Amino acid sequence: MKKTLQFGALAGAAALLLAGCASAAQPASDPADSAAVPDGPRVAVGYEGGVLVLGGDDYANLGEFGSEDFIRLNAAGDGRHVMVTTSKGFQLLDAQQPELTDLVVPAATAGHVVSHAGKTVLYDDATSDTTIFDSAELAKTGDALPKADVIAGVTAHHGVSVELEDGTLLTTVGDESGRTGIRVLDKDRNEIASNDECPGVHGEGTAKDEAVVFGCENGALVVKDGTITKLTSPDEYGRMGNAYVSENSPLVVMDYKDDPDAEGYLLRNLALIDTEANTLEKVALPDGVEYTYRGVGRGPDAEAVLIGTDGKLHSIDPATGEIISSLSVVDPWEGPAEWQDPHPSVKVAGSFAYVTDPADSEIIVVDLAADKIAKTLALDHVPNEIAVVG
Repeated sequence: MKKTLQFGALAGAAALLLAGCASAAQPASDPADSAAVPDGPRVAVGYEGGVLVLGGDDYANLGEFGSEDFIRLNAAGDGRHVMVTTSKGFQLLDAQQPELTDLVVPAATAGHVVSHAGKTVLYDDATSDTTIFDSAELAKTGDALPKADVIAGVTAHHGVSVELEDGTLLTTVGDESGRTGIRVLDKDRNEIASNDECPGVHGEGTAKDEAVVFGCENGALVVKDGTITKLTSPDEYGRMGNAYVSENSPLVVMDYKDDPDAEGYLLRNLALIDTEANTLEKVALPDGVEYTYRGVGRGPDAEAVLIGTDGKLHSIDPATGEIISSLSVVDPWEGPAEWQDPHPSVKVAGSFAYVTDPADSEIIVVDLAADKIAKTLALDHVPNEIAVVG
């Protein structure tokens, strides 16, 4: 089922509710005058009780805004906004101005944000509804959100959706007892393919030629040219839950967990998927190098970029898993007690990697082309989530 909604009035009402949840200890600072706002990238940093925006060549603090104790941040894919995930839904942070706006896409359990092919796709885990914005229209947002297509979910579960260039929608399937696979819907939202051989389906990534990968507890699904292919893990339990992709490369890097009883959130293996050859390989990292789901990105040459527990930012060949180079950027660290807890993470934009260092309340900016630290940014807060725009 497909419907089109205008979110202006509804978002405003939800934003009023959200304002009541904001921490009184972290009032919003006034956004900078538009004439004084510098050009350049924007780095949004979530911390306990708020979010701040750094920008310009010197990454100056352009504004701080109160929010909830734990928020998630995702670039909206429109070159302007960050989706701030709160208990009320997806709140728009205008990273260019900057301003934490009153505009909220209501969601009982706001989940994944996916941007691809000029669309920004939001997923509500409480309903399994998929909300799709035209990213270019989202970038023009003023006092109200643009219209959006809402595809009603079938059964609520923690899921994700992505829309392809021709309007095809890929969306996960599951219910309260578990997640099982994916459905493929044409532009009129009729089901044209499905697969239920993906227990624990989680995460997605779109590689070259719109080959889309979903992780399973025993492998991965690759969707290409309307065909779904199941790739099986080399272990009986081989869970992949996050895909790190470059849309210029057919090679996908995924996290990999081979012990269902392992405690903590540190991982020591990667999965390498070739979407052209439909192959999957498990690769072990060197001793002493572990990471979490927040710790991997893709660089300007499609290399994998991983912040390890050894404190080094590793550049990894996505075809072989071989570490090409390593750069010390933070002190060695231990895994978080809970997945939400602050711990080193990385986001890549262009030729720069941005590494959070909660231990020292810093952001380390790494020039990947030069293989050196470009800047170290001192913060007044312990960084947790991070998103980069522009």
